[in-house]
Amino acid sequence: MPIERITTIEGTALPLRGDNIDTDRIIPARFLRAISFQGLQEHLFEDDIAQDRNHPAASAVYRNASLMFVEANFGCGSSREHAPQAIRRRGIRAVIGVSFSEIFFGNSVALGMPCVSVTNDDARRLIELAERNPDTAFVLDLSKMRVSGAGVDVPVTLPSAARESFSEGTWDATGLLLDRFDQVERVAARLPYLHWA
Repeated sequence: MPIERITTIEGTALPLRGDNIDTDRIIPARFLRAISFQGLQEHLFEDDIAQDRNHPAASAVYRNASLMFVEANFGCGSSREHAPQAIRRRGIRAVIGVSFSEIFFGNSVALGMPCVSVTNDDARRLIELAERNPDTAFVLDLSKMRVSGAGVDVPVTLPSAARESFSEGTWDATGLLLDRFDQVERVAARLPYLHWA
C-alpha cells in the first residue's frame, strides 16, 4: 500500500458559518449504530439541513467541494470519530477554520484530513468568498502554509508534528504497518506471548 504524502489540496470549498459546531450536529447520534463508517456522508449535518433547507451541505453548488471553511471550536462535543469520517467520506480533504476540538483534530489527522487554522478575520473572508462564488478554486499549500483563491492569500497554522506526518506520509498508521509488514512479522516472532503450545 503506497504511503500518501499530503502537501497540496485543491478544489472548491463548502462554507459553514458558526462557532462551536459540535460532533452531534456534524453527524447525529442516531447514525452511530452502524458497524462501519460506510454511508455516513449521507447523514452529514442532517438535522441542521432539516431545520434549514438552505444549509450549505444541502446545496448542489457545494456537492463536489474538497475543502470546508469553518469558524471557531469546530468539532467540539463528544469524541466520536464518526464526525471526521462523515466529512472525509463526503469528499472533503481538508478543513480550514479558526480552531478545532483537540479530539476532532486528532481523528482528522488519522484520516489524512488536515485541519488548519486561520484568524477570525481570514476565516470570514474565505467563507464570504466561497458563498459569493461557489466555483472559486482554492489551494491549500502545506509546504508554504497558505491557502489562496481568487486573489485572496492567507497564512495558515498547523502543529509541526501534524504537518510532518502529512508531508512524510506517516499520518496513515495502518498503511505504515502494511508497508513494513516484514518488520511487524520479525517483531511478532520475538514476542513470547504470541507463541504458545
